[in-house]
Amino acid sequence: MEDIRMLITAFVGCIGFSLLFHLKKRHIILAALGGVLTWAVYLAGIKIVGGIFFPTLIAGVVATIYGEILARLRKAPATLYLIIAVLPLIPGSTLYYTMSYGVQKKWEMCEYFGTVTWQYALAIAIGMSLVWAVFVMFFERRNKEDK
Repeated sequence: MEDIRMLITAFVGCIGFSLLFHLKKRHIILAALGGVLTWAVYLAGIKIVGGIFFPTLIAGVVATIYGEILARLRKAPATLYLIIAVLPLIPGSTLYYTMSYGVQKKWEMCEYFGTVTWQYALAIAIGMSLVWAVFVMFFERRNKEDK
């Protein structure tokens, strides 16, 4: 039941950010569904693999693939879908705690939360970069064959 509540919350939050970023109406629901898909993959990854890094990496890969495919199907920039799809993965609470403990000079807790924040950020960045590298190689090869 808790997972369903989190998926609904992810959907509503992604719709909110879609409105904040002034997405056109035709993109909002699909972008928000990307956020739900990303969060579902992350939750499944936590249950299967555990930890932070690999579930976030897998979810980042799925979000990027989702954004790239929808961009081509809907003839829109991939960032419209990608930014919203990745939003649920952004480590807002851990970043907050890192900064809070840093200001309080509680260095052990600051280091712990900083490490967790870096794991999230690095996993998202690597996941996105892997997909983009594959997409670039695929489309570059395809364009050469077409000529």
